Amino acid sequence: MTFISPLGILGKIAGAIIIAFLGVILGLFYRGLDRKLAARMQARVGPPIRQPFRDFLKLMIKENIVPENAVPWIFNGAPIMSLVATITILFYLPVGNISPLLSGYGDIVLIVYLLTLPAIGMVVGGFASGSPYANVGAQREMVMMMSYELPLVTTVIAIGWKLSQVYPELNVFSLAVINAHPIWGLVGPLGFVGAILLLITLVIVTPGELSKIPFDAPEAETELAGGLLVEYSGRNLALFSLADATKTIVMVSLTIVLFFPYNIAYLLGLSGIFALIVDTLFFLVKLFLIMFVEVTFIRVAAARLKVDQVSYAYWVPLSLTGLLGLALIVLDTIIV
Repeated sequence: MTFISPLGILGKIAGAIIIAFLGVILGLFYRGLDRKLAARMQARVGPPIRQPFRDFLKLMIKENIVPENAVPWIFNGAPIMSLVATITILFYLPVGNISPLLSGYGDIVLIVYLLTLPAIGMVVGGFASGSPYANVGAQREMVMMMSYELPLVTTVIAIGWKLSQVYPELNVFSLAVINAHPIWGLVGPLGFVGAILLLITLVIVTPGELSKIPFDAPEAETELAGGLLVEYSGRNLALFSLADATKTIVMVSLTIVLFFPYNIAYLLGLSGIFALIVDTLFFLVKLFLIMFVEVTFIRVAAARLKVDQVSYAYWVPLSLTGLLGLALIVLDTIIV
């Protein structure tokens, strides 16, 4: 059993506070970039990049209204649960060559479970609000959750299985281990094609996890007036907004860890603090580029799908794509 000294516990707490603060700030900043880029792609000016910060501060000073027919403690607790679960995932994500804060205390299987909590929080909050619009949105969110979990889990299992064949002595589901052993260097031609299919699967799962167009059926403003969040205002809406912004960072970072964990400091011959700074900046660049592809570009290029179309897209073509990628990686290992 591993014991942590009081000084070590204080260090973990301080690190957790810093990571939570930076994660929220980065999430709001990248949301501003996303909105600005989407506007430019649609020939609009768009809001300033700092607009998400303004919106958050405005919501925090507004009255927090609880509907008459709501269950107050569930209605108020749901946004807190969503934000806490999302921030907790940040503690398990490596950044560049910086190890996760809670490395060794959880793995990617735990992260898959934690990713469901923000969605569950929104579902519970929607049902607890007493609104018929939120009720429909909550039902749609549950359908979405049941749809995108299979392709997401297939991607995780495929990468973990491949690592277990090459490094059986390691904890193959640890994000630190996955970050240190990129999948592209472990596979042959068949496995390489399989890894590309898994990457495509994760790219399409991401907007569903984030309820972004074309997979935003649970919120669908033009149909449900905001859906799940229609009755939320003030502080509660601000917390859901923070959870959404932070979850964007989480999902994009997960793509980086699973498929693009490379650093550039060693190519430049750097070490020490300079390597740390360069690799962190490189991580932020990757974060921006992948966010543009997974969130901004898809949101601008596609129209909203109906909930039955969303369910079909995840259960049939995307799940088959993920399973095919897994099969190719397995065949690649057998042939080699």
